[in-house]
Amino acid sequence: MIHFEWLWLLAALPLPLLIRWLLPASTPIEQAALKVPFLEDFSVVETRAVAKAQSWPLWLAALAWLLLVIACARPQWLGEPIEQAVSGRDLMLAVDLSGSMEERDFFINKSPVDRLTAAKMVAADFINRRVGDRIGLILFGTQAYLQTPLTFDRKTVMTLLNEAVIGLAGDNTAIGDAIGLAVKRLKNEQANSRVLVLMTDGANTAGEVSPLKAAELAAASKLKIYTIGIGADEMIVRSFFGNRKINPSLDLDEKTLIKIAESTGGHYYRARNTDELNNIYMRLDELEPVEKDKQYFRPRSELYYWPLSLALALAAVIAVSRVRLS
Repeated sequence: MIHFEWLWLLAALPLPLLIRWLLPASTPIEQAALKVPFLEDFSVVETRAVAKAQSWPLWLAALAWLLLVIACARPQWLGEPIEQAVSGRDLMLAVDLSGSMEERDFFINKSPVDRLTAAKMVAADFINRRVGDRIGLILFGTQAYLQTPLTFDRKTVMTLLNEAVIGLAGDNTAIGDAIGLAVKRLKNEQANSRVLVLMTDGANTAGEVSPLKAAELAAASKLKIYTIGIGADEMIVRSFFGNRKINPSLDLDEKTLIKIAESTGGHYYRARNTDELNNIYMRLDELEPVEKDKQYFRPRSELYYWPLSLALALAAVIAVSRVRLS
């Protein structure tokens, strides 16, 4: 159906008539002329021809004015209503960018990759499945930054996550500040729809707020936190004295991550490889959505340029005719 966004502008249609009625008519200029008696028989024919020549530009001008007013009223074509999937969940991702995330103890297609690369790959699939959720992104290292506010635009969130690099926020780990920032950004949202997924491979070594204190604030704000500890339990390292096994996740503070999750009603997950990390995100997919009113979207197509183009074309025809008559 056709819809006029600014319908009230159609009230301008009688404006030329009002101007003609209110302003005084111009007085014709009399000029001397030589009267020829035998041409009097042609006066009636000449008068009709002049009247006809003067009337058609007036009708074109009226039509041009009508089209111009219609264009100003901004006509639009409204499509059929489309129901938008809205689950009502507001989900914030907090990703660790500290220096330890460059440890290459994860594998993709049997090739070793650093922890951040593996996290990006799995998190991208997770984000892509969050149809109907508003998603935000926090990146933290020595400091915590809000990279993306809550949005339905999953593509932008994935793009900004893929552009993140290790050390962007510093080499240390400020888990408490990341939680505090999430609490601040989600405090005005619905109390039963706030979720934070925090992924780290270490312990809190920086920041102004301790993780457990931040978890208390999160619990008071009814923010549910799911923590993910990533990193392999063992890794073979080659050296001058031969191969030896080490634990690359010695710095992972699992006790604190467990307490954070339990105090907020969430859960702690351990990801030792890419498959486990993917399974964790599959479990998070099962979070119960919060019901909200259905939202509908009607696609709109602008049509104003059609009457505007016709009005300009008619104005050009009138201008050319005036030049020829003169």
